[in-house]
Amino acid sequence: MAEISYSARYKDEKYEYRHVILPGTVDRVPRNRLLTETEWRNLGIQQSRGWVHYMIHRPEPHVLLFRRPLPEEEAAQPVAMDQQRQEDEELAVEEEEEEE
Repeated sequence: MAEISYSARYKDEKYEYRHVILPGTVDRVPRNRLLTETEWRNLGIQQSRGWVHYMIHRPEPHVLLFRRPLPEEEAAQPVAMDQQRQEDEELAVEEEEEEE
């Protein structure tokens, strides 16, 4: 049986983020609304308290996007985005330029 895959955590000035990839449970994921904590835990996702399913990634409904607020002391300091987030943003800019 395939396992649930958890991304590394990444953050900006306000939030810590991660994405979770579900194997073979896509049919149980609603495509028109966000999941409650009880719902995503019932799918087998295990993570500490405070994470919120905040966005639907329509092209890949088996990828769930989560975030949680940074602790106040971390949020008050400027936080450099990690390498993966920077690469994702650069890729998005390149794709936009190609479309033009």
